[in-house]
Amino acid sequence: MIKDNQVIFNRLHVFLDAIAVALSFALAFIIKFKTPFAETVPGQTALSTGVYFSSLYFFIPLYLILYSANSLYTSKRVKRIRTEVAEIVRANTIGVAIIIIALFMISSANEMYVNYSRSLIFIFYAVNIVVTTAYRYFIRRLLYYFRRKGNNLKHILLVGYSRAAEAYIDRLYANAQWGYVCHGILDDHVPIGTIYKGVKVLGTIGNLEYILPENKMDEIAITLSLSDYDQLEEIVAMCEKSGVHTKFIPDYNSLFPSNPYTEDLMGLPLINIRYLPLSNSFNAFIKRLFDIVGSLLAIIIFSPVMLAAVIGIRLSGKGPVIFKQTRIGRHSKPFTMYKFRSMVMQTEEDEKKAWTTKEDARVTPFGRFIRRTSIDEMPQFFNVLIGNMSLVGPRPERPQFVEKFKEEIPRYMVKHQVRPGITGWAQINGYRGDTSIRKRIEYDLYYIENWSFGFDLKILFLTVFKGFINKNAY
Repeated sequence: MIKDNQVIFNRLHVFLDAIAVALSFALAFIIKFKTPFAETVPGQTALSTGVYFSSLYFFIPLYLILYSANSLYTSKRVKRIRTEVAEIVRANTIGVAIIIIALFMISSANEMYVNYSRSLIFIFYAVNIVVTTAYRYFIRRLLYYFRRKGNNLKHILLVGYSRAAEAYIDRLYANAQWGYVCHGILDDHVPIGTIYKGVKVLGTIGNLEYILPENKMDEIAITLSLSDYDQLEEIVAMCEKSGVHTKFIPDYNSLFPSNPYTEDLMGLPLINIRYLPLSNSFNAFIKRLFDIVGSLLAIIIFSPVMLAAVIGIRLSGKGPVIFKQTRIGRHSKPFTMYKFRSMVMQTEEDEKKAWTTKEDARVTPFGRFIRRTSIDEMPQFFNVLIGNMSLVGPRPERPQFVEKFKEEIPRYMVKHQVRPGITGWAQINGYRGDTSIRKRIEYDLYYIENWSFGFDLKILFLTVFKGFINKNAY
């Protein structure tokens, strides 16, 4: 029943999207030509209303194809609204680019289209995003309402009790709006009657051959533990023979990122244990270019602050202005990191004993100020310019602590596959200084696996508001 509903729902979406495109174009036309804000250019030959609206013969099919290509007709049951909005914006952006290119080509062959309003297209772009997002959000809320009332539910059965099964149930339990009803678990090792968050172990995996013919389940989720993977092929064959939709949730998600990178080796699927977007040469080039430009601008903008810091350090006591310290960077290679000196002079052995803690007597009064305001980190803009560091990335650590943490914290060394940064995702979330290393690594790994240029901009933007003042810097 769910499958039939999904087909009908997708067809309805296609129809409503076509209506939305036509309505958006009409609204854009009114805004452009029929309001007090309409622009008029003396001597300009205006096209007729019929010519403009005939564009819909091209616009509507184009946008329906783009929406399909951008996954807007896949199930929205577990898709986040922000993901759907991003897909709408992406499809519309590509659509406008295609329309502008097509208009340029057509106008060179037919001079009439030289007068086709380009601003109308951009008004349509903005209006269509708003209209499409609004109506799709309304439908989403309507579906949530029906699901809370017990309609449009998807009935599932889990095969195998494992960490993956518990994690899946956790997500279904926390997101009732998805409309999933889990009827139970089949497992050969956990006693029948065992309950996890209301979901009961109903029997053994062998019971599956009696349950499937009843055709009461919309989905079978295979959540076997690693020790039972020898049964996987048989279970998949049984489920596919019955025609029920089957999904596989691996029990090794702790080893893989949320979006593993797969490759096709002449028909043999390969799963990379960890996909790093910055392993892509183009992504790495964009990030490095941004680092060079950004560090140069930062050095220029903050030069008065750095000059004031130099004077303050000179007045606070003897010793060099710049403190140099060996840190571990990309590919686990050591480099010299620069900071403004914030402590009294000490021997190399004393320095290696531990990191700074609250009320640390080694920190000077002026040093405490520049540490809390992150001014002491500003010389690292030169590290970024040289190429040892990046504006955004995991914070680099001292060699002795790297040796310690790599034995104690799983996946700690993954952070060294990218350049360390002045600020990072962990830092703006409060994990800086004397805080949990494990939580810091979790945030660092999330950043590494989900890097994008936009993500870097977001971190830098948040750093301005919450990253400079550091309550954990002592």
